[in-house]
Amino acid sequence: MKKLYRSKENKIIAGVCGGIAEYFNVDPTLIRLIWLLLTLGMGFGLISYILAWIIIPLEPEHKR
Repeated sequence: MKKLYRSKENKIIAGVCGGIAEYFNVDPTLIRLIWLLLTLGMGFGLISYILAWIIIPLEPEHKR
């Protein structure tokens, strides 16, 4: 069973976009671009990133 975690290896700020990309098995750059467009276009990207940073747990040391 897959779980969503913030990435420890694929991160720029907090690993949120990297973790989402790993969960959906897509390129992290694509997720970062979508997040940037949400931030610039609609204005709620930054708030949702901070909320995701708080809500999504950090990747454990040994994933299964």
